[in-house]
Amino acid sequence: MATGPSITFLLRKLHQLTGIVPLGVFFLVHMFTNSKALNGEAAFEKAVQEIHDIPYLLFLEIFGIFIPLLFHSVYGIIISSESKTNVFRYGYARNWFYLFQRVTGGFLFVFILFHVLNLRFGLMPGLNMTPVAGNADLSYQIISAEFSIPWVMAIYILGIAATAWHLAYGVWLFAVDWGIVIGEKAQKYALYGCIAAAIGLFAIGANAAAAFVRPCGLLPQGLCEKPKVVTPAPPRRV
Repeated sequence: MATGPSITFLLRKLHQLTGIVPLGVFFLVHMFTNSKALNGEAAFEKAVQEIHDIPYLLFLEIFGIFIPLLFHSVYGIIISSESKTNVFRYGYARNWFYLFQRVTGGFLFVFILFHVLNLRFGLMPGLNMTPVAGNADLSYQIISAEFSIPWVMAIYILGIAATAWHLAYGVWLFAVDWGIVIGEKAQKYALYGCIAAAIGLFAIGANAAAAFVRPCGLLPQGLCEKPKVVTPAPPRRV
């Protein structure tokens, strides 16, 4: 008699799916918003305010970000605890990639908790105590002050690198496990594409972070739009 898929199978598929949608999409949107800092304080704070103006934002955060993130993180820890490391016995690249996926997942569990408490809620004693949420007009100053602390910036750069790799390689695993990419050669080229995507996402995210302490980030300042200064028109004579 045929039986349906097991609970473990469904949970693993849901774990992969939540890593792509909505969490992967949220990371891309997050990097896009942060990149607005390349064009200065006003441009970034306008982007943050537009997010704050989204209807039912709290419900979107709870059901579209926090709950999927909690499930993905906790079940990822369960998967990692059940897996066995064999990179020293079989030092294939994919074994190392799988290990990096587990390591970055564990690091991101701690990093995201720090990030949410620090900037979303402003609950990190000794660091930021003003939440970005509800303070769009101060968001650039809040983040700029945090990123001006070298060790905080270093943690965020590591967080961006870990997220970029975890997402990109997760996309590859998703494509292979769901039968989207079939065949050794196709999987090989897809892996190259995902590695390139990870490098690109890291470069974008790191440059966006640098933009909070240096205009235009690591790019030449001439490549970024300068803030527009509006000169008031002289009063008309009657």
